[in-house]
Amino acid sequence: MTNVLVDADIIAYRAAFSVESKEAKIKAWLTDEKFPERASLGFEDARRALRIKPEEFDPRKVTDDLCSSIMYDCFFPYEYELGVDVFFYLTGSNNYRFDIATIKPYKGNRGEKPVHLKDTRYQLQTRWLAEVVEGQEADDALGIKATELNGDCVIASVDKDLLMIPGTHYNFVKQEWTEVSQEQGDYFFYKQLLTGDQVDNIQGVPGIGPKKAEKAYERCTTVKEMYQKALEMYKGDADALLENARLLWLRRYEGEMWEPPV
Repeated sequence: MTNVLVDADIIAYRAAFSVESKEAKIKAWLTDEKFPERASLGFEDARRALRIKPEEFDPRKVTDDLCSSIMYDCFFPYEYELGVDVFFYLTGSNNYRFDIATIKPYKGNRGEKPVHLKDTRYQLQTRWLAEVVEGQEADDALGIKATELNGDCVIASVDKDLLMIPGTHYNFVKQEWTEVSQEQGDYFFYKQLLTGDQVDNIQGVPGIGPKKAEKAYERCTTVKEMYQKALEMYKGDADALLENARLLWLRRYEGEMWEPPV
């Protein structure tokens, strides 16, 4: 039976936002100006009218349901042991990327965190034994563990950034399985080096989208050739390329900092 590595950050946010969205629906229903008579009603009246189950307001229960669903998809009909067969990772503090980002603030475009995030993270740590990763991201820990296991594992996440890591990937929202080879992982990274990552506020090369990035690399057959093409697209600005590469790259061993291929 293969190991399963879970991106717990995604679960924490999805569960927290799920509860928050249900609460927002209740508030909107009760305060709808088209129905002033609702002002005298309460939470339970709104919940029943909207057909929302009580447990959908419990961030810890929503977290457990998400985790249990992933475990079922990845392990059924086999048993599993937390910390032995399956590993959950949460991002802690002091991510080194915040210190090396100079072109744009890393994750500088992120909005407010969901109000129930503390509860969902607590549940992941106590019930699912999630490891809180300090100094780097959960994605780095996933990359390091996957490398340690020589790719003999399943990476469970919806984060496309993880597709640079060779192995089996499971998107638990779309319920899609994807096999990523070393060559495909390298190509994904170098393509992202040109397009950037809007979610994390990493610029890339201005004006370069996925199609132009694919066009740029169409004659490249090695990592060195892709690097040289990327440097050309950066107009020779090796420093900007290095910064973006180090922001995008997911570590394969502790303390790793990406370096150009030689």
